[in-house]
Amino acid sequence: MTPAFRRAMLTILLAFLAAVAGVLIGGNILSARPSHGTELHALLHREITLDVRQEVALDELEARFATLRTALEGQLRADNVRLAAAIEREHDNGPAVAAAVDRSHHTMGALQKATLAHVFAMRRLMRSDQTAAFDRVVVQALTPSQ
Repeated sequence: MTPAFRRAMLTILLAFLAAVAGVLIGGNILSARPSHGTELHALLHREITLDVRQEVALDELEARFATLRTALEGQLRADNVRLAAAIEREHDNGPAVAAAVDRSHHTMGALQKATLAHVFAMRRLMRSDQTAAFDRVVVQALTPSQ
């Protein structure tokens, strides 16, 4: 084995390991981030005075959404495992890697759509004098702080 060949193989191996580490670290960062739903809920309680009926209804919505969000986040973690396995098998951006990425994107989209449905369900609980404040809270929750 020539020194150039060994260097090339070492480079390929290190690139592969870096890619797998990136997938795993990215998955951990994604699942470790605080949920926008929790942040939104805290802002909502701080910025809008809710009556008892609204509090009860919001708690019910939050409980249902938490179950769905947990399931979708679990699916994202499983998608990352499949992506890592595809990278390990193909060592390239081959068809299995592309399919795993597409599946992950589909799950991310489902989570985003479910989150928006939850936000709009929360908005429907607001009285007409609360909707403008609710909309401001949503924008604040979705806008990165600087």
